[in-house]
Amino acid sequence: MNIIMDMRVTVDTLTHKNVHNRFKLNGYHLNYDDMCRVAYSFIKEGDEYEKHIGEFLLEWLDDDLDIEVQNFRNNRKAKSNSFEKLAMIQSAIATGDFFNLEPGDTALLCLSAKYIAGKMMLVRAMILGLELDITTIHSKPLEYNDKQYDFAAMVPIQVENSLKKLQNIKKVIIGGATLSQSLIEKLKKLKKTKAYETYGMTETITHVAIRKIGDETFKTLPNISISKDERECLVIDAPKIMEEKVITNDIVAVINEHEFLWLGRYDNVINSGGIKLFPEQIEVKLQNILSTRFFIASEKDEKLGEKVILVIESDKKDMDSSVFDILEKFEKPKAIYFVPKFTETKTGKINRLKTLNNIL
Repeated sequence: MNIIMDMRVTVDTLTHKNVHNRFKLNGYHLNYDDMCRVAYSFIKEGDEYEKHIGEFLLEWLDDDLDIEVQNFRNNRKAKSNSFEKLAMIQSAIATGDFFNLEPGDTALLCLSAKYIAGKMMLVRAMILGLELDITTIHSKPLEYNDKQYDFAAMVPIQVENSLKKLQNIKKVIIGGATLSQSLIEKLKKLKKTKAYETYGMTETITHVAIRKIGDETFKTLPNISISKDERECLVIDAPKIMEEKVITNDIVAVINEHEFLWLGRYDNVINSGGIKLFPEQIEVKLQNILSTRFFIASEKDEKLGEKVILVIESDKKDMDSSVFDILEKFEKPKAIYFVPKFTETKTGKINRLKTLNNIL
């Protein structure tokens, strides 16, 4: 697919004001002037999710070459990042190439345009010439929608609540939170929908690698390569999106310069008696056994240096040790802590550090 040629522009003239001539919003063809009118209308008369769309469109279509994007950190403080619009365009093109998205393909926006994931769906639609439908931001985005779509982006809770209708979407990318093993198993059974887990971070604007549900490894988008540093952490080289390489805290096994196996977070690695353990891998083994929220962590130990502990959200104070039979001997928790309610981040994720600080 030659996206640049289809847009009737050259690489040198590619700008954020080149709205694709096949782009549609809620069924209507919109050019640059139309987009401005729609944006003003959304801001003046729209619901909250439409106001966010309108505000982004006006920012996108103005003369500035950069745009401010708000993201929430685990400390619940909002942080703004400045991104080049051209870099966002290059990211959209890479996604289009990876998923073979063509002008005229249909897409659904069910994520808030207040944040980068929702903004990038709008950019992809404008740049690739997609026919984009927008919907109210809801945990059940397909509840009253029976339309067929070629592409959509969702967070895990939306996917979980949409499994009965997910066959109406040919390709869905999932990000924003870790997928549970139970959800992964459900997605594997889908016949008509191809589901993908995304890998990315604030610095990379959006995803830079994709893992098809059922596969073990992530594959990078076009024009992105990888390596690892002395800590065995992933290093991302995306020259069309970022000027400098991004050094992550994710420990990986590099298969080749475009494919890697994610092992765990460097910050979370447990060195117990000289054995390096990844809490995330232990958690995967326990996901289908423990019915309440939990996480694996460590605390200091005189003999082992660090010992594995289980922190579980429960009012109970006991547990049948047989649940750990699935684990290797060195993976089994040496202590269990019961917490009535986990401390959470602004986005509802478990704040592991604060939860640990409260009990240790």
